[in-house]
Amino acid sequence: MTNSRMTNNSTTSARPAPPVGGFQEIDDRKVFVHRSGSGGPAVVFLPGAGAVGLDYFGVQESVAQFTTAVTYDRGGTGYSDPVPLPRSAAVVAAELRELLRAQHIAAPYILVPHSLGGLYAHRFAQLYPQDVAGLVSLDALHRDWDDFMPATATLTAVERMAPGREQLEQMRPALREMRAELLADYPEHVRQALTEAKESGEWAEAGIAERTGLADLATELRAGPDLPDVPVVALTVVGADPAQKALAAERTWQEMNDGKTRMDAALVGAVTHGEQRVISDTAHHRLCFDRPDAVVGAVRDVIARAQLKND
Repeated sequence: MTNSRMTNNSTTSARPAPPVGGFQEIDDRKVFVHRSGSGGPAVVFLPGAGAVGLDYFGVQESVAQFTTAVTYDRGGTGYSDPVPLPRSAAVVAAELRELLRAQHIAAPYILVPHSLGGLYAHRFAQLYPQDVAGLVSLDALHRDWDDFMPATATLTAVERMAPGREQLEQMRPALREMRAELLADYPEHVRQALTEAKESGEWAEAGIAERTGLADLATELRAGPDLPDVPVVALTVVGADPAQKALAAERTWQEMNDGKTRMDAALVGAVTHGEQRVISDTAHHRLCFDRPDAVVGAVRDVIARAQLKND
């Protein structure tokens, strides 16, 4: 039986304390969660690898103006207690469901996964279809990624392409500068806490660890069913910044963008109320910062379509 209880946002002196939110204790582990707003269906953001829940604080606060909005850190990432990584998608999905239940956040939910979060959201929908009212895919990974990508950009290749420890250390000054820009509009206490925590390197290590199991996650998902027939809006990002382009040849980026566009078209084409929106004026990791309007607009539309479906 899973044991869960809510605790405040204090933590050990060796680990940073979150500036907002608190911890839900699940099986003797602390899982960070921040909820804002009220009403339903609740919107749940699933971070990408190397990101944490509060990276989505800006869009969360906008969504909280019209419904309950939830950000959290998966076990082993961000402010949550460490666990061995990577983990199976089923374990991550079960943890999220227990967290939401312990927080008394009523299902069904609108899941909003970014990047790696797409694989975890799909597994959640496979295991708990009755708990999913809709999906907003933020340039998210998909179990059939390899079917749409060139050989140079398969999930296994993406794992190798991602910067490792040494590269991230070399990139530290540039990353610090980028974070200062991206978080410029966040409240001072949130911005400062996030900046300091990300300087430690521990969160980057978690991101590296989560990226080592992408192909295994896709295999796990392919053994399960398709998404339930719920409203879906997919935001497909086809822009890239100079640092991203430096990691792969121009031709590879173009083939990846073409593949993502076809992949998300197939994703939304598999449900009754699906829509793809191609975003060309920002990069994958900058989507929620540069185009919060696109993200919040997609959430609003999926909520409206989910409500119409249930009327």
